[in-house]
Amino acid sequence: MIVTLIVICEIGFWVLLAAGLAVRYLLRMPRTGLAVLLMEPLLEIVLLVVTAIDLKNGAEPSWKHGLAALYIGYTVGHGHRTIKWLDGHAAHRFGGAPPPVKPPRHGPGRAKHEGKVWLGTAVAAAVTTALLQIAVWYVGDPSRTGSLQDWMQVAWRAAAIHGLIALSYAIWPKKAPAGAGSALPARHPEDVPDLLVGGTGKDEEQIR
Repeated sequence: MIVTLIVICEIGFWVLLAAGLAVRYLLRMPRTGLAVLLMEPLLEIVLLVVTAIDLKNGAEPSWKHGLAALYIGYTVGHGHRTIKWLDGHAAHRFGGAPPPVKPPRHGPGRAKHEGKVWLGTAVAAAVTTALLQIAVWYVGDPSRTGSLQDWMQVAWRAAAIHGLIALSYAIWPKKAPAGAGSALPARHPEDVPDLLVGGTGKDEEQIR
């Protein structure tokens, strides 16, 4: 049941995302669309509650519960960035906003971008660990929680590998091709303080 629910949550994530962007830009209802997008965390809450109930009912802790924690952690660490990226493209395609600025491909800008993405992975590993540790305490039997502890190691191993890859861009900066322009955009979408990139578009100004 846990694996099925993870699949449902993943499908639900993209369905809510598509619905929110459609309402936000195609129907010209930015506030309502934002409300739909903000419903995304409810999926993770449902998965967390069902997983806790499953353990409470005496289910043997297994890789399924570890996978559920990892999925929730990944969504917390990277979900907002994914939504923001797609919102920027939707705002450009349907809302008349400027094209979203692409991440830097070379030099220190690329290293900074990769570092920000890695921070999302670190957050995902931390959330996963916290959820699994709570599950370990809840079960209270070390002989039954070995698989949960293994998933903690999986989360941090993934974060470590990703961290080394991100660090490589700082140690060995990727150089721009000969003749390519060196000027970089003054601002990257991840530095924009708005909740979502398209949140200050012309349609919302008209509604106000």
